[in-house]
Amino acid sequence: MDASVSLLCLPCAGASATMYLRWRRLLPRWVRIVPVELPGRGGRLSERLVRNFDELVAQVCAEQAEALRGDFAIFGHSMGSLLAYGITRRLQSMARPLPLALLASGSSAPSRRDPARFAGKTDDASLTAELRRQGGTPEEAFASPELMRITLDMLGADYRVCESFRYRQEAPLPMPVHVFAGREDDIDAASVHAWSAEAGGVFTLDWFDGGHFFIRQRETAFLAALTERLGQAVAGTGAGERHASHVASHVLA
Repeated sequence: MDASVSLLCLPCAGASATMYLRWRRLLPRWVRIVPVELPGRGGRLSERLVRNFDELVAQVCAEQAEALRGDFAIFGHSMGSLLAYGITRRLQSMARPLPLALLASGSSAPSRRDPARFAGKTDDASLTAELRRQGGTPEEAFASPELMRITLDMLGADYRVCESFRYRQEAPLPMPVHVFAGREDDIDAASVHAWSAEAGGVFTLDWFDGGHFFIRQRETAFLAALTERLGQAVAGTGAGERHASHVASHVLA
């Protein structure tokens, strides 16, 4: 691969950019991982947590202005997928350069998001139960009061971000949309496949064994698929083909 691409990676709810750091040594050198650290976590722990979707999207677009140019793609998992979509739409509305591809993982399509599912999940008990239900949180975190306080505060704020999202139907996006999903996740297949309505051109859907955090449970297979999709975006298929109506569904183990 002669060309290269910057891949901005948005974290899931209650997580920081560190969830993507290991990808730097697992993905090919032509993929430049750009983990996006949101305020109030990781190296930005002292900053105010943002609880509004539009505010957070605007802040990321401003802070990542340098990375959001040239050959880049945007990836997000769970809440990160919603942010990736919001960032892409905001870039489009501002006539700024668009990503080569939007890659969404472990998430219902924006049109199928249900803000009401986050209502009432504000106390520590309900948030802890959510962490247990979804999996992906190490037991050491549950055993540490300090880590749990930080995690629950982040998760509570992120749920408010998701709750404040409002879908606005717009024309399909003028770039490929690549979606990844876990077969044992509790997100129904129709809600995942509804991402296809956001794609004005190429749409792919890759399924993996595993639950909500299949990206860890089936990391090797998932990263292979991610690399393939990025390779297609970097190689470029020509404007006509890029905007053609082509829907492909791939099944990976």
